[in-house]
Amino acid sequence: MKLEILGTGCAKCKALEEITKQAVAKVGGFHQVVKVDDIMEIMKYNVVSTPGLVIDGVIKSTGKLLNVDEVIALMEQK
Repeated sequence: MKLEILGTGCAKCKALEEITKQAVAKVGGFHQVVKVDDIMEIMKYNVVSTPGLVIDGVIKSTGKLLNVDEVIALMEQK
């Protein structure tokens, strides 16, 4: 599973990256966490409010800071 954190470096974006890493550690298994800070790459997802969370190419959240349990719930959705 590939999890992308969309954000240009704001505090919430950095926090979501850390929370996502914690969620991945809690769930276990192999998951790739990638920080996307290039504004042109972010715009490809049509995201106007960061931070954003993309899981396997699907936008799951934008504009809010999720907690560990919320990230895990999004990871478990099919």
